[in-house]
Amino acid sequence: MKQVYLIPNIITAFALACGLFVIFKVNMVEPGSGNYQMLQASVILLLVAAIADLFDGAVARLLRAESDFGVLFDSLSDAICFGVAPSVLLLKTLSLEQGTGLSFFAVISALFYSICGVLRLVRFSVKAHETKGNAEQEAAHKKHFTGLPIPVAALSSVSANLFLASPLREKLFAANTTLDAIILSCLSLFIGYLMVSRWKFPSMKSLHVRVASFQLVFFTAIAAFFVLYGILYFFPMTLLILTWGYVIIAIVLAVIRLIAGKKSKTLEEFEPDEEDIE
Repeated sequence: MKQVYLIPNIITAFALACGLFVIFKVNMVEPGSGNYQMLQASVILLLVAAIADLFDGAVARLLRAESDFGVLFDSLSDAICFGVAPSVLLLKTLSLEQGTGLSFFAVISALFYSICGVLRLVRFSVKAHETKGNAEQEAAHKKHFTGLPIPVAALSSVSANLFLASPLREKLFAANTTLDAIILSCLSLFIGYLMVSRWKFPSMKSLHVRVASFQLVFFTAIAAFFVLYGILYFFPMTLLILTWGYVIIAIVLAVIRLIAGKKSKTLEEFEPDEEDIE
């Protein structure tokens, strides 16, 4: 039996517990009756799970504690935390009459999102297995993501849900339950498509900033201050801007690449992958 490393899997188990707690907690309330505080707490837990998901792989590589068990465990944890929990939150926070066309549309969009999330994880695992042992392909695989990463997809979904339920939104424009349901359902379909698409999304590992060390530290500190201030006082808006900002920037870069054409070297790394499913 192959060795199973403890520390990375403990981090993964913690992330899984966060996702399961969100699912169990929101299922204890009636559909449409979940208040803003419950939704905010759930989003924070999913954010913590996303951070843990980022660290478990890093810790495994740092300790040289990568294993087949850990890879599979991480994938199953992500499917629950980021594939199922956002859909449950969506359906529980919408106040929709059962049996209506709108409620059916919301269920279909939530189902579509979850299925696309699982397919995204399967494709990522298969691709990682195929490139294993090939240094060049592994580097290219880690530089960019094919399809929107599922933790970002989950945070994009719940950030929109949280913002529409927040007191800040009510100050900007009046709430409309039907319109909110349509917006969130359409966003779920769009995010689901992005996860299984061949569009390229940048990885933090591909970020290379050519500035002096002092300037980099200074601007990083300034940016961190504004982000932390936003999280403390304008959490729904800040999370919405960060997640959807990443999505929109990646789409814009990919569109520029498509306009430039295959013969151009402009943003060549954002050329969408060819379909490889027969």
